[in-house]
Amino acid sequence: MQKILSGMIQTMNAVKPPRMTALRELRESEQGDPFAILIGTILSARTKDENTAKVVKSLFLRYKNAKELAGAKVKDVEKIIHSIGFYHVKARRIIQVAKIIHAQYKGKVPENMDALVGLPGVGRKTANCVLVYAFEQPAIPVDIHVHRISNRLGLVQTKTPEQTEQELMEKIPKKFWLQINDTFVMYGQNICKPVSPMCNVCKIKNLCKYYSMKNGA
Repeated sequence: MQKILSGMIQTMNAVKPPRMTALRELRESEQGDPFAILIGTILSARTKDENTAKVVKSLFLRYKNAKELAGAKVKDVEKIIHSIGFYHVKARRIIQVAKIIHAQYKGKVPENMDALVGLPGVGRKTANCVLVYAFEQPAIPVDIHVHRISNRLGLVQTKTPEQTEQELMEKIPKKFWLQINDTFVMYGQNICKPVSPMCNVCKIKNLCKYYSMKNGA
């Protein structure tokens, strides 16, 4: 796994150093605040990274914490986040989540999977993102990029992100888990794209099942 991660980073740096993923940018801009990362991850679904970062910044300039967001009016939140996908649903959802965090957890985001997935609209991927980016707990958030690349490389042979997560957890040593999402997402956005992946520049193509099959090896 070290060879794969290092090869991805070397490839990206050789082609063009990639911009940070939305979640890493969010972690740095919000000083790792777990509540901001939780809300930002919910908002990021089906939304471009750069748009997510702008919206989250504007939202937390207005509402500083769970208590303030819990007391927000839906229409006011909608005005701030209207540029992202499904903003009507997301506005209500993040207010719901803020109310629970404020009332049940005294304003602090829980640090375990079971409590996180108990929040409205929070599935395993979002919960894993919070564990990794907010608390630096070993977890493997699997989005479309992680799922696609894991299958292309032949690390797994799965049909759903949930299956991919389980197989990666079984096969990959825990010491690499924190690096997987950030590195694979950047690689999926910049090199190993859904259509026309840049296999010609990839420094790990000799480890890739997809490349081998494509070239009849």
